[in-house]
Amino acid sequence: MNPTILRAALVLGLLSAIGPFAIDMYLPALPAIGADLGADTAGVQMSLMAFMAAIAVCQLFYGPISDMVGRKPPLYFGMALFAIGAVGCAFAPSIEWLVAARFLQGVGACAAMALPRAIVRDGYTGADAAQLQSLLMLVFSVSPILAPLAGSLIVEFGGWRDIFWVIAGIGVLGLLLVGFTLKETRPKHLRLDSSVGSALRGYGLLLRDWNFIGLSMIGAFGMSSFMAYLANSSFVLIEHYGLNPTLYSVMFSINAVSFIGVSQLTGVLTRRYGLNAIVRTAVTGYVVTMLALVVVYLAGFNQLPVLATLLFVGYGFLGLVIPTTAVLALDGHGEIAGTASALMGTLQLVTAAVVMGVVGSFFDGTAQPMVIGIAACAAIAFVLTRLTLRIDPQPVAAE
Repeated sequence: MNPTILRAALVLGLLSAIGPFAIDMYLPALPAIGADLGADTAGVQMSLMAFMAAIAVCQLFYGPISDMVGRKPPLYFGMALFAIGAVGCAFAPSIEWLVAARFLQGVGACAAMALPRAIVRDGYTGADAAQLQSLLMLVFSVSPILAPLAGSLIVEFGGWRDIFWVIAGIGVLGLLLVGFTLKETRPKHLRLDSSVGSALRGYGLLLRDWNFIGLSMIGAFGMSSFMAYLANSSFVLIEHYGLNPTLYSVMFSINAVSFIGVSQLTGVLTRRYGLNAIVRTAVTGYVVTMLALVVVYLAGFNQLPVLATLLFVGYGFLGLVIPTTAVLALDGHGEIAGTASALMGTLQLVTAAVVMGVVGSFFDGTAQPMVIGIAACAAIAFVLTRLTLRIDPQPVAAE
């Protein structure tokens, strides 16, 4: 294993995990937040959607700015704002305050979530990029595996506000990580042709590139299916199935292990079969599994072990979809990697926010709306895959 790739995966993975950590860590506390602030389920979920919406919109600015000034200055700004937003959440006297502070926090977290993809593209392509993306996800997995467990322990021995003090500390650590371990990958001579005008032209080029849009949207609906689970799982598993916050965190982590574990096969499989074949196969496996979940659930087999088993299998397939579609989408746009990464992230998170809102509006206290929403996203991703990936090129060799 190339030590340079390993080091890049560690640094970028930790940065990428900061935003999701701020989501996953407070999931076990959502019912407690609602009870303390006198908010209903939709109101509490709005704090999650505000965070996601900020990340979605602000990527459109962070990407081009990073092409113009380099990758590190936007990261400094984002991490500082992230920590300030977390402090605001800790002091929230109402659900409206919490939603506003979460939005501010999301504006900051956006930098750490959007720019690592561009940094990967700055230095790597093909199979090496796919391998780095999968390794980055391995480090990134610290969030969905450890964050809910940490959050549940904090809620049990302290309170939900303490979670945001911890998150503020993580933001400070992220700032130090950028300052002392991350090298600038966008040198000055590459920034000379970057401007507001070039960013607008870049967005125009990308929006006309149907291959880029198709690949981004395959990843978008794959991500949305997981976000539908993320937004509803604490209410379904804690309030409907009766799990305590700690057991909920364990189940959430198990699905993350499946997602991340299978993603580590990306580099090996890409070199052998090619990126297109991996995406097609993984999306097919995912949609078959999720449709099977809907069928068995509607047939009355709605016990928790059935839900847990099929989600575990399905999210394993999804672990192959997310990194490969990102590599394919960015592969031909190295000169505007920040802009391309930003647009891809925005498309994916806007889609996820819409899906979360739709699924949340049908929430009835059971897992049925969540299960149907997940399966619908998988089916759309399958159709998009069939429309986008019609030609199977030769496997990409490592450079």
